[in-house]
Amino acid sequence: MAYTNSPLVAYTKLSPNHSGQRTHSIDRITPHCVVGQATAERICDCFISPDRQASCNYGIGTDGRVSLCVEEKNRSWCSSSRENDQRAITIECASDTTSPYAMNSKVYESLIKLCTDICQRNGKKKLLWFADKTKTLNYAPKADEMVLTVHRWFANKSCPGDWLYSRLGDLATKVTAALGSAPTEADLAQEPAKAELYRVRKTWADVKSQKGAYKILANAKKCADANPGYSVFDSKGTLVYPENYRVHTVVHGDTLWKIAAQYLGDGSRYKEIVSLNGLTSKVIYSGQMLKIPN
Repeated sequence: MAYTNSPLVAYTKLSPNHSGQRTHSIDRITPHCVVGQATAERICDCFISPDRQASCNYGIGTDGRVSLCVEEKNRSWCSSSRENDQRAITIECASDTTSPYAMNSKVYESLIKLCTDICQRNGKKKLLWFADKTKTLNYAPKADEMVLTVHRWFANKSCPGDWLYSRLGDLATKVTAALGSAPTEADLAQEPAKAELYRVRKTWADVKSQKGAYKILANAKKCADANPGYSVFDSKGTLVYPENYRVHTVVHGDTLWKIAAQYLGDGSRYKEIVSLNGLTSKVIYSGQMLKIPN
């Protein structure tokens, strides 16, 4: 297909950090938080050095101006997932530097307009938000559907921050309305019945030890920090905090054996890295972020 870029762009400074033309059509949008009240220009500057090994398709500065960092035809390096970045337009949004990483009204309104434009140019009539990683990643979008995904599903990060995460349903609704579509009964049936709750316990199995259940991850982390020996778990029992692994960014020349030898002292332990990251092959690529067992 013929790819185009948004006419909303006010500033362009293309990053060398990308993988060339996509191998999957665009059917996802992944908004991120910059963790800083950066300008549109500054967001592009962050991704100019090849040493950074990161990039995004678009940036939205603190005044709402849009910048182009990687053309839509190319896969950016933004969400710690090659598979997601192949099919997603990634957008870095200026935000506060502390949790919940709030964005001002100009940034949010610009994000709505940019997502609407991306959908229109790619032939999409609906923007969907399921608020569930498994459901979203297993969902096959229809030809006229675009789906929202988030960075925190692919790495141990809070991105896009709880402020935006709690508004993604609103974002999807407003974009879909701007596209001239109304949610059907089927769409409403796909929406989750309740929001994610983060539980603070000694272990997932030790229900009686629970200190609380929080909608905002930052609050759950504070509770865990105030109670030594406690951790944060999501609704499926997955450990969210504290980290029980380190993160390694793959560089040219890396192999799983080499990384295992560097961190674990034995290259043959690479299978532990494969298992922790859910890899289906030994192929890794520059810019990929791998969890390393402690």
